[in-house]
Amino acid sequence: MTSFARMHRTGALAIALALSYAAPALTQTAPKTLRFIPQADLRSIDPIWTTAYVTRNFGYLVFDTLFALDKDFKPQPQMVDRWTASDDKLTYRFTLREGLKWHDGQPVRAADCVASLERWGKRDTLGQKLMEAVGEIQAVDDKTFTIRLKSPFPLILDALGKLSSNVPFMMPERLAKTDASSRSRRRSAPARSNSSRRSGFPATRRSL
Repeated sequence: MTSFARMHRTGALAIALALSYAAPALTQTAPKTLRFIPQADLRSIDPIWTTAYVTRNFGYLVFDTLFALDKDFKPQPQMVDRWTASDDKLTYRFTLREGLKWHDGQPVRAADCVASLERWGKRDTLGQKLMEAVGEIQAVDDKTFTIRLKSPFPLILDALGKLSSNVPFMMPERLAKTDASSRSRRRSAPARSNSSRRSGFPATRRSL
């Protein structure tokens, strides 16, 4: 064995030994708290009422969306488990994933999604355009709802997975029934969808 080979082997053994001692220390590290200062004060917790980025960011930590964008900015199912479209692209049927719950333990219902979309569609520019093409949004059962269009709207999934303000966040029906021109004044964390499916973008989406 050459001196270079012996030196290389000795170095490798030393690294392996160091890692074996370091591993337990890494796993026993106490959890740390990350603190940050947002660019503005959080004056409203209603991400439908305002387009403020600080409220949008808060919304991503509390609510969830039916669709989300992947790394190629293509909409992918998020809270939705599966969906279908009719041949004429006028009827869309969405089925929610199993196990979705709000912060109080109540299951997410199709009626929540219908009310959330209707309120968002009154505030957001793209949502307003979508609603011009919508004939009816209706809950079929607790897990399924349909969107029936009067005319094709090719950007429907892009709208449901819209990335920035106003984001079409899903909320419990009792919150989504708030008048679109009024701000929800609830101060507690309103909801979480308990979603574990991530579409890869944005990476900041988490449930409280």
